[in-house]
Amino acid sequence: MEKAFWQDIAEKIWQKERFVAARSRGKVPYTAEDGVFDDKSQDICWWTNGFYAGLLWQLWNYREEPVLRERAEEIEQKLDKNLMTPQGMDHDSGFKWLLTAVADYKLTGSAISRDRALLAANDLAGRFNLAGGFLRAWNDKGDGETAGWAIIDCMMNLPLLFWAGGELNDPRFALIACRHAQTAQKAFLREDGSACHIVVFDPISGKRLHSLGGQGYAHGSSWTRGQAWALYGFSLAFRHTGRDEFLTAAERSAAYFSAHIPESALIPADFCQPENCPLEDSSAGAIAACGFLELFRLTGKGEYKERAETLLLALLKERCDLTHGHDELLEGGTVAFHDAPRHIPLIYGDYFFTEAVLKLIDKDIFLW
Repeated sequence: MEKAFWQDIAEKIWQKERFVAARSRGKVPYTAEDGVFDDKSQDICWWTNGFYAGLLWQLWNYREEPVLRERAEEIEQKLDKNLMTPQGMDHDSGFKWLLTAVADYKLTGSAISRDRALLAANDLAGRFNLAGGFLRAWNDKGDGETAGWAIIDCMMNLPLLFWAGGELNDPRFALIACRHAQTAQKAFLREDGSACHIVVFDPISGKRLHSLGGQGYAHGSSWTRGQAWALYGFSLAFRHTGRDEFLTAAERSAAYFSAHIPESALIPADFCQPENCPLEDSSAGAIAACGFLELFRLTGKGEYKERAETLLLALLKERCDLTHGHDELLEGGTVAFHDAPRHIPLIYGDYFFTEAVLKLIDKDIFLW
């Protein structure tokens, strides 16, 4: 598609989000019901609570509008409660503070935002398991049940460590991020390029014990959002390190994803789900589009840009609401294959769709 086409879509998103931001003051959105955002303010440690602020910062960078910045800063400040809740700090610190505090610091120079992001990065680094070379995903009740659990999603949180290392000229952050990425490449990626969602390690010896199906269809299947995290996450690891092993991992992930894109280009919830299963995940398509565009920037291979546009055009035609009447952009998100509700708006779908559109017109700000 011509650049002018995507410029028009970016303009429509910006126009819509001006109105949505104003009428959703005070909210930290996760999903929407009947076109109205919910509010995760009372669950401030929820993993998705940075995405709406990230979307607003992307659009403020595209064209400054006071309400976009005000709402993004409001959410960033609310996340301070998360920073002071030890059991609420997990491996998703990148999703929360790259898209809030790091974005704020990059765009405005806020010293307070820089401090928030560095606190989050130090906490994330503290989750590193020396024996296994991985970042622990979640906390438990002190029984050690999840002490050896890591998930593919964490590839997208590593950039917080790369950022902190560069900001402080401290190599330990990048060393941790690089080691986790190497572990993920060996422990999560299968021979065919598909990715496991959850891998369980012995937290004392570091030995890989087994994998879990997680949010996918079944053990050994290919949960599409996890595949998209791998595609984009390994691309980012290569960008930050220049290590060819991560580019190889990214392209293997991309090849598997590409080979399983259906004719409609609307991505299923799991690439291994039964043929007659109607479950989709629009967020997986949007994340993968960003990953393909990152690979295009890194390699210059036009096929990656073409695949991104194919995914975005399908979402635009079938699952996107650019009107001002509904708060969400994308419908058709599925959180987990076996859990209701399904086919709902998901704020991270909105974020990555917006990031991808802005990438296509070279108006995104790099937050990863």
